[in-house]
Amino acid sequence: MKKLSLPIRFGLITSAILIAYFLILALFHKHINPVFSFFNAVITAFGIFGAVRLSKQENLEGFTYGEGFKTGIITGFVAAVIFTIFFLVYATEINPDFLPELLHTIHGDFNIDIGMVTFVVLIMGLATTVIATLTVMQFFKRSKNIS
Repeated sequence: MKKLSLPIRFGLITSAILIAYFLILALFHKHINPVFSFFNAVITAFGIFGAVRLSKQENLEGFTYGEGFKTGIITGFVAAVIFTIFFLVYATEINPDFLPELLHTIHGDFNIDIGMVTFVVLIMGLATTVIATLTVMQFFKRSKNIS
C-alpha cells in the first residue's frame, strides 16, 4: 500500500491544481476556449515529474524504469479521473450553460451531449498521462551508454 500512497497523493494534488486552474479560467470566462486546456498537459507533467522524482529519491538503488512508469501512470490516471468527475459536476450542476457556450465557441453544430464531452475529457486526460509519463521517464532512466 505504501507504494500506491505516493502516486495517489500526487494525483490528488495534481487534480486539485487542474481544478483550480479551470476555476480561475472560469472567473475570466476563458474556460469556454479549448486552447487553454493545453496547459493542463503542463500541469499533469509537473505532477507526474514530482511523483517520479520523489519515488526515485525514496528508493534510489531499487528504482527501475517500470517502477517510475507505474508511478507516473497511477498519478496521471488519478488526476484525470478526479478532474473528469469535477468537470461533469461543473457542466451539469454548477454551470448548465457551459456546454452550449463551449460548443458555440468551437463553431460546431454538433449534436452531442454532456456524456460525450465528459468521455472526451477523460480520454484526453489519460492520453496526456501516457505521453507525459513517457516524456518524464526520459529524465529518470538509467543510461546504458559507455563512458
